[in-house]
Amino acid sequence: MLYPENCLERLGFNEVRALIHKNCLSPMGQHMVSKMQVMTKYDQINKFLRQTKEFKSILENQEPLQINAFFDIKYLADKIKVEGSYLVEEELYQMYTSLQTVFSVIRFFDERKEVYPNLEALFEHLPVEKNILKKIEQVLDPKGKIRPNASPTLLQIIADISKAEQEVRRRMDSIYKQAVSSNWVADGSLTVRDGRICIPILAENKRKLKGFIHDESASGQTVYMEPEEVFTLNNKLRDLEFDKRREIIKILIALTTELRPYTPLLISYHGFLTKLDFVRAKALFAIEVEADMPVLVKEAKTKLVNARHPLLMLSFKEDKKTVVPLNMQIHENLRILLVSGPNAGGKSVCMKTVGLLQLMIQSGLLIPVHESSEVGIFDQIFADIGDDQSIESDLSTYSAHLKKMRYFVAHATPKSLVLIDEFGTGTDPQFGGPMAEAVLEVLNNKKVRGVITTHYSNLKLFAGNTQGLENASMLFDNDKMKPLYVLEIGKPGSSYAFEIAQNIGLQPEVLKLAREKIGTNQNRIDTLLVDLEREKKQIYDTKIFLSTQQNKVKNLVAENEKLRIFLDENRKTLLKEAKMEAQAIIKNANKLVENTIAEIKEKQADKVATKQLRQKLNEVLVQNQVKEEKKPVVTSPVALNTPIEVGDWVKLNNSDTTGQVLEINRDNLVVALGDLRSVLKKNRVQKISNTQAKKAMQSSSYSGSISEAVGSFSAELDLRGRRGEDALQEVEKYLDRAVMMGFPFIKIIHGKGDGILRKIIREYLKKYSQVTRVEDEHPDRGGDGISYVYLK
Repeated sequence: MLYPENCLERLGFNEVRALIHKNCLSPMGQHMVSKMQVMTKYDQINKFLRQTKEFKSILENQEPLQINAFFDIKYLADKIKVEGSYLVEEELYQMYTSLQTVFSVIRFFDERKEVYPNLEALFEHLPVEKNILKKIEQVLDPKGKIRPNASPTLLQIIADISKAEQEVRRRMDSIYKQAVSSNWVADGSLTVRDGRICIPILAENKRKLKGFIHDESASGQTVYMEPEEVFTLNNKLRDLEFDKRREIIKILIALTTELRPYTPLLISYHGFLTKLDFVRAKALFAIEVEADMPVLVKEAKTKLVNARHPLLMLSFKEDKKTVVPLNMQIHENLRILLVSGPNAGGKSVCMKTVGLLQLMIQSGLLIPVHESSEVGIFDQIFADIGDDQSIESDLSTYSAHLKKMRYFVAHATPKSLVLIDEFGTGTDPQFGGPMAEAVLEVLNNKKVRGVITTHYSNLKLFAGNTQGLENASMLFDNDKMKPLYVLEIGKPGSSYAFEIAQNIGLQPEVLKLAREKIGTNQNRIDTLLVDLEREKKQIYDTKIFLSTQQNKVKNLVAENEKLRIFLDENRKTLLKEAKMEAQAIIKNANKLVENTIAEIKEKQADKVATKQLRQKLNEVLVQNQVKEEKKPVVTSPVALNTPIEVGDWVKLNNSDTTGQVLEINRDNLVVALGDLRSVLKKNRVQKISNTQAKKAMQSSSYSGSISEAVGSFSAELDLRGRRGEDALQEVEKYLDRAVMMGFPFIKIIHGKGDGILRKIIREYLKKYSQVTRVEDEHPDRGGDGISYVYLK
């Protein structure tokens, strides 16, 4: 229930209704928007909201829902109920296009079963009767005109009309040419008068041609005559036109009679189209105001997150401005919000936003809030906004306010939402303040929910000391002297009357007198409120800054944790990749050595060629050598300054060669360099630590192991004379080494004999996963006594 009657208008709901009205495609949808009412049943509101949300999703996702035409099918269905009545071509075509839309929409939802369940409920159990379309298609063409073959009789009449028209044209052309040759015709060609083709004849010659005069020119010098011969033919043609019209009416009556049994179904289709147009219009409006569906609850409470006034939002969009979002809540323990603050600071907009969004949600409209918002359902919405003084009703401004207060107090319940703007104004503040406080106390005792705006200090004090009431203020920038339009709950706000007056340039002497007149206590209260608001704003800004810094720290910690986890997870992968890379280097080295040996054999050990190939081999080995990063060697002063003794490790100057001292003879050292022994001068070496010596030995042993493995391996295995089991063990070891070193193929000599050894080896090779194929040697070089085994 809404009170007063102009509640919807005062809160701006009628403007919202008008915007939705424009989005409708049909008069039926517009009529439904006009009848839109505030509901109080949870299930009904929830259904309407979900239907709008689903249609909004269809529009935003650009789904191929074809909605081209909406016409009033109910009017047509009511018309065909009467026996003997018929629909004309235009009405049948409207029915046809509307039904096409109905069936197209039903097909769209059938293809997306259970995706849009609330919209599917609009046409639940509604059959698709395509016989109606087929019957209309037999009579009308795609443009909505009667088909010439709608009936055999009509087809014959149309053919007769065509012949008659040709005959009329032929006779008229003949007579016209004769009249022209006789100079009877005035300037101009054949023309039409009263639906008849006439010849413009000079008035002086009108008796020279037999016929009927249908008209004459303004000057009277020209008459428009229909020749007698053509007159008879035209009468016949007109009779045929009448026959055609009678036949068309006969066809339309027959078609309407066939459609009459479908009247109830047509009315159902009409209802579906109307609802569809209504939901579509609401969804379009929701997109315009960036609306969403909040959490709908049955309790009488509200929690708005980032709420925006839809009308203000649309107005600001045109000016490329943004609306400051509203965050507030009303619940069991915080029932009434008393909003104070500066003039033009947004108090009334805040209150109207709460009221309008509540009206919209209970009318089944999505609202511009964050989806985490919670909106309850109120049985009554009362609003006291604006000046309702009336000369006719003998009501002053204050009397009108009191009349509403009387109604609020009498009818308000815990499920009522009360909205009062500028509470207590319109009379002497000395009496208006206490009266307003008394009304507020009674409403609070009734556990009413509401948002009230005021400037009265006694109301702010009462709200601060009363359970269920809460002060709130619109923030004001003291430095820039302008409102911030941000609602802060928990403290009252100053009216900033003197600050605003000073900002707009009111004379200082006026301000000084005003300060003296308001009294010391009131001045102190107002000053305290201003200081409190300034300090609270500073705390608010500091809180935001600290929150930003805290988020940065959290992000850095999270990023570091991700990097640690990444390194832990990828350590094994990196080691594996390094091993694979080393294996690849070994394979490439083996292939290079094999190719080098083959080229030396081809060139029959030519010295120059052999030297070039060795040089090329050394270059490749140098390229693949891993260079250790040079790190500063930290050695103890004792190790550097103490003399070299037997057992110490030394390194040759300007070289990476290391060795161990075996003997010392004055300035000469006997040093073991690998398997060699050499006599060196002390000044040619420098003492190194055991750790450095160990690294140098590992480096040299790695390079040596590669060279040794490649150099010692032969790509040929001779198994002649071996027994089967021994031969297979040898083949297995040999294949493993060949695969590890990356040889492309090997050669196994098993001999011919009885072929037993060859068969055993071949069977084993088939099971070895790294073998791609096995071939016999050329007949001239051993034939099937030798097997070439090709590896992956």
